[in-house]
Amino acid sequence: MDIQMNEQAAMAVPEETSYKEPAAVEDPDNGMLEEMSAGISFQTDFWREKYLREYIREGGSKIKFITGRQGSGKSHLLRLAARIAEEEKYVTATFSAKEIWMHDFREIYVEILNQSRLFDCLKRCGDKIIENMGFDCGVIPQDMTFMDYLSGEGLADAITRREIRLQLKEMFLDNPLIDNNFALACSLLTGGILGHPILEEQNRELLLGWMRGDRGVKIPSLRSLGLSPVRITKVNARHMLRSLASVIQMAGYSGLFVAVDDLEILIGKSGLTPMHYTKLKREDTYESIRQLIDDIDSLKNIMFVFAFNRELLDNDSAGIKSYQALWMRIQNEIISRRFNRFTDIVDMDRLAEQEYTAETVMEMSEKLVKAANSCRAVPVDRDTAEAILLQAKVGAVGIPGLVSRATLGGRE
Repeated sequence: MDIQMNEQAAMAVPEETSYKEPAAVEDPDNGMLEEMSAGISFQTDFWREKYLREYIREGGSKIKFITGRQGSGKSHLLRLAARIAEEEKYVTATFSAKEIWMHDFREIYVEILNQSRLFDCLKRCGDKIIENMGFDCGVIPQDMTFMDYLSGEGLADAITRREIRLQLKEMFLDNPLIDNNFALACSLLTGGILGHPILEEQNRELLLGWMRGDRGVKIPSLRSLGLSPVRITKVNARHMLRSLASVIQMAGYSGLFVAVDDLEILIGKSGLTPMHYTKLKREDTYESIRQLIDDIDSLKNIMFVFAFNRELLDNDSAGIKSYQALWMRIQNEIISRRFNRFTDIVDMDRLAEQEYTAETVMEMSEKLVKAANSCRAVPVDRDTAEAILLQAKVGAVGIPGLVSRATLGGRE
């Protein structure tokens, strides 16, 4: 059926509204990520080729975990992987478990949505509709909707309006991967971007608020727009994430890449931190990840990467091993004599032991000196590099952390 709205009560969306599309986050270190990397390309090149360029882009989904000791390079690998995903035309969402509650998947979904630049995706979907109707997006002025352009050309007749609604229905409502409410919200918002059906500002804010999971949204108000009065909760949040990933893919992106750091906060003992996890919240987080693993085959074009210190694996009483439902699904990935690039558990310590040489350590140090731009930063020599390799085998700090200490600490 056609997408319908009460056009008599509707009005065009003004240029300035209360909602602002999130600005792209500028990471000052992004330009140096690859320049500062040494030895890690053994893994990142593999992910780029086998997953980002092939499996995920072709409709698959995957969850990876990165672990290792303090200073083993987990966060660097996570950030570099996200940077590579951007280069491969993925929408990326990166955040820390120290900032976002992990026990409620609704919180994860909302954070991903907030970083996904939804309006950019819907604008791209609108451009596809324009092209499907035989028009060139490039000739439409930026301050003019598609319908305004058609009116100026004398083409805004009833048949054309119906075709726009049919195109919206086919793109969103007929897509089996998208939740019905999510699909209708996207179709209405995209219609507002195109100029038909007209979407008044208060309804636009209502739809965006619902998609963002705002608690203040009056759910019964959704009925007037054709949506079911259902809130986004941890129960349906994974389905909403699948819907979001589908929209991202339809917008012309390769897929969605999500990077979550600092998962070891789950076993943090300090009660003073804002994200202190009780036993119940910790187990809810493990269950949420377990459900994500079980549902991963139903998702499309999504890659999750979680990073955490080794203590989350080694702590039998509170770590992952304490939640058997999750541990049973990933334990086989950890048992291996040699580092496997296909593994879902990327052990940075094992990667370093297998791939890092004295030359790698010296290369790390030299790149760190260039990035630090400090007179105290001194690159390590071969003897120091070999000593670092030996120390890393028995110490509590990984090779990158030891290199940083030796390089930035200078020499006596």
